[in-house]
Amino acid sequence: MTVAALSQVNIAKGGLDLRAVFLLCIAAICAMSLPNLLDPMIRYDDYPALFAEGDLFWEKTLNEGRWVNYLWHLRGIVTPAWLNFGAYQALWALFAAATATVVMRQSGFTFLKATLALLILVSPSALLISLWFNTLLPGLALVALFSLLACKLSSRNINLLLPIFVVLTFMAYTTYPLLLLVICLYRHDNRSLPKLIALLTFFTASFIAAILFTYSINWSVHGVFGVPLADWRDATPAHNLAEMTANFPKLVETFSGFLSKTSFEFYPAQVIHLMMFFGSAVVQTRYEPLEAAYIYAGLFTGLSLITLQVLKLGVTIPPRTFIFAWVFYGIAVVRAVEILSAKHAFSGRMAGNAALLIVGSYLLQSYTQYSQYTEWQSQTRSIAGQISATDGPIVVNGHPMRTAAALRARVQSDTAFTFRMQQLTGRDVISCASVSSDCSRTAGATSSTNPSYRITTEGGTAKITFAAQ
Repeated sequence: MTVAALSQVNIAKGGLDLRAVFLLCIAAICAMSLPNLLDPMIRYDDYPALFAEGDLFWEKTLNEGRWVNYLWHLRGIVTPAWLNFGAYQALWALFAAATATVVMRQSGFTFLKATLALLILVSPSALLISLWFNTLLPGLALVALFSLLACKLSSRNINLLLPIFVVLTFMAYTTYPLLLLVICLYRHDNRSLPKLIALLTFFTASFIAAILFTYSINWSVHGVFGVPLADWRDATPAHNLAEMTANFPKLVETFSGFLSKTSFEFYPAQVIHLMMFFGSAVVQTRYEPLEAAYIYAGLFTGLSLITLQVLKLGVTIPPRTFIFAWVFYGIAVVRAVEILSAKHAFSGRMAGNAALLIVGSYLLQSYTQYSQYTEWQSQTRSIAGQISATDGPIVVNGHPMRTAAALRARVQSDTAFTFRMQQLTGRDVISCASVSSDCSRTAGATSSTNPSYRITTEGGTAKITFAAQ
């Protein structure tokens, strides 16, 4: 019996029981997220989702087609950031556990199933994108639900659900549908090349339908058939082959950025990942060529969509978008470990140790990454505490994103501080950089000083002035 046949155990015998793996993932994600659990870091453009302010998100329905996220903004219930972050991380843990269970198809709790789940869990792209947890919560919930259903339903029923979930997840985050493709590729029973071609064709048709559906909503609501890119993207759309060729440097920048972030900007790690990826490809191609065709065709599909978007639209794609690529990579590595363990025990042990080394080091790196935000969170909490005696509006002058704490947290906009004060105090915040009024008139008694900022009060108004950096 081949390795592939051994992995295709009968579902009815409990091969897709994921409870133990899920609990392991919950423990691991809580450990690596510990510095960020109680007061999570929030990116400035994620605050509208926290506040359930649909008007602040409306522009992204046109420029990004995020209609599922917009509906989430209209929920009318504001839940605390720590609860949203905890729910988001739990959903990612569920996806990791369910995907590992679907891929490995081994009865009970096994070493390889746990290794794959943890390898998916520590995805650097998932780490980066987790700072938009308020906005992405409904989209990830759909992805996690699909992966959970894959553990319960037949492959035929999962494929029938695919178009619905592709359309919905596309309107939450563009590359989320590719996570669904991972599930379908490994949930496919009795693999064959015709079935692979049929599945990829079905997925592509579903993806095109998602695009057209989003375009149609934009045309109906905004009067624009399409998703025009925002000005800040600095897009250079291509209309012919020459213009697409001119966008090639942006493609190089996109993939080099992904490799850099995936290795936490450590070049030797990039080399190790590439060696493990190509080594896994060799192993799978030699011993399980049909399975190799499935996994690398899925990865090629995702990377092709990224490539087409970069060359056609002329934009760079952030590393967090490649969340699907790490999942494919993790599957390739762990399946190669399983194959080698059956064929060459020593090689299998060495490959397994390498996979565990990645898991361990990336759990630590993720913890360190989340720790970088604690100084910014602590500083802003301190400022909120110092102005708690006042009850009027808060006036902000200067550039809070240029403080040392903000630079370490990679705060992307001064707006982040404005929203942060609103989150902590529940009061109106006025930014002098965005209003025409003379902010200098609020210059009462100094209540607090700091090398980075000065707080003055007049009546019930508090003014926070940041020093020029």
